Formats: sequence, structure tokens, C-alpha cells
Amino acid sequence: MVNKTVKDIKRLIPGALISIALIAAILYFVDFGTLWNAIRTANYPLLAGSAALSFLWMIIRAKVWQTLLRDKPKYMDVLFSASEGYLLNNFLPFRLGELGRAFLLSRKSGMAFSEILPTIIIERVVDLAFSAAILLAALPFVVGAQGSERIGYIVGGIVVLGLVMMYALARNNKWALDLFHKLSVRWPSLQKFGGGFLESFFQGLGALTDGWLFLRFLFWMTLDWIIALVAYYLIILAFFPIAQPVWTLFVLGAAAFGGAIPALPGGVGTFEGAVSAALVLFTGDQSTALAAALTMRLYNYLNSGILAASV
Repeated sequence: MVNKTVKDIKRLIPGALISIALIAAILYFVDFGTLWNAIRTANYPLLAGSAALSFLWMIIRAKVWQTLLRDKPKYMDVLFSASEGYLLNNFLPFRLGELGRAFLLSRKSGMAFSEILPTIIIERVVDLAFSAAILLAALPFVVGAQGSERIGYIVGGIVVLGLVMMYALARNNKWALDLFHKLSVRWPSLQKFGGGFLESFFQGLGALTDGWLFLRFLFWMTLDWIIALVAYYLIILAFFPIAQPVWTLFVLGAAAFGGAIPALPGGVGTFEGAVSAALVLFTGDQSTALAAALTMRLYNYLNSGILAASV
């Protein structure tokens, strides 16, 4: 038990060091007087509009997930499970909230955990695809971001490859199951448990082979990203009245990739660093950029916290 705890702590150390280094760098360059003034003089009606959109975002995000789940669970079960999972992600390392929401929904809906899990994987992979596309769309308008397009192309390529592999696995699930049974024939317990898990897992992956269902999923996902872009633009506009919509494309793309960097739970430090750095490229104002980043952090806690607390 002690050895396991030590190993868990060791896994957290690299992310903690990155977060601490970024937080120290941010604080070194920030003028706290300017930061406070930016918060005090922000356009709060715009921030209120963004807060309202955060709940609409979560409502649509639940529909995204329910669509992948083939509408099997009740919508309210999906909504509250998604909210609880996103809230857990803010406090647990390694995005364990994703496993948490799969487990919670399995308890509420009666669906198998292994059937729910692949829908979350599909959702996250497509999220990365949207992030890469948004970042690439913004780069021609960003001075000083040369070379960043490589990140978008690399991530985009990995995403496409991942989707193709999952699609191939879903289409050839019988072959994969037969192969597993052949390899595990010496371990009956593993064969029984693993076979049942894989059957449910492939059933969840089947969303990729249903063209009409996948198109409906993409529709809701696209709508959800549009809401996120509008909400983030309102936050940026609240601190920088001269902000252009293209700023939001770059900031949201940077924030998504910043969240993928090893860090403390909730992406503490890496999220603020990515958002601040993106805004500084447009404004040169590190302090006000941090004020906007901290507000976006609050935005990310708002909807999941309130909805999860209402369960």
C-alpha cells in the first residue's frame, strides 16, 4: 500500500514541477496592481453573458454524449454524470474524472461501464480534432506564432489516425474478439472477464460505424464548440474591448493543448500559462491577460460545480 502511494506521488512530480514553474514565471511578469485593476474594471454584463453560456455549453455537451450513447440513458442522468465528471477533472490528476463519469453513469443507467467508456474516448478524440482545426485556422492571423502550425498538424494527424484505428476495430470486432479468446485460452478467468468487457467496449465503439448517428454527434459537437467560442470571446472582450474574434480561436486552441501538458490536477498553471501567452501575442499585456485567464478558469468550474452540487 505504501509502495503504491509512493509510486502515485512520483507520477505527480513531473506535472507538479511544470505547474509550479509556470505559476512562478507568470507571477514574475505580472503587475498585481494592473491585474486587480483589470478585474475591477472588467465588463461584468459580458461576463454574466459568458456565465449563462457556460450552462448552455454543458446542456449541449450532455446531448453530444447521449447521442454517442445511442440515447440509451435518460438525458438528465447523462447531464448530471457529465457535470460530476468535469468537476472531478478539476481536482483529480490524469483526467480521472472521465473514468468517474463513466462509472457514475453506469450506476444511474444500468449500462455497462465498458460500453460507456469508448464513447468518452471518441468524444475526447474529436475534441482534439476541433482544437487542432481551430488553432490552425487562427495561425495566419497571429504574429509571432510561426512554427505553432506544426503542433496542429501533428495533433490533427494523430487524431485522424486514432479515429481510423477505432473505426477499423469497430468494423472488425469479431476478429478482435476471436483473437483475444485464442490468446487468453490458458487463463479462463481472464478470458471470461476480458471477453465480456471487450464485447461491451466494441458495442460502444459501434457509434463510429453508424453514419447517421455519427453525423448527429458531429452536429451537436460543432454547436457546442460554437457556444464555447462565443463564451470565451465575451470573456476576452470583457477585458480587452478591442478584441477580435480570431483571438478566441487562438486562445481556445492554445487552452485545449495547454490542458494536455502534464500538470497539477485541473491543469493548474498550464491552462493559465497557455491562455496568458496566447493573449500576450495579441496585446502585450501580461497582467490583464492573466485576469482573463483566471476568469476562464472560473468559467470552467461554474457550470460543473453548480450542476453537480444539485444532484
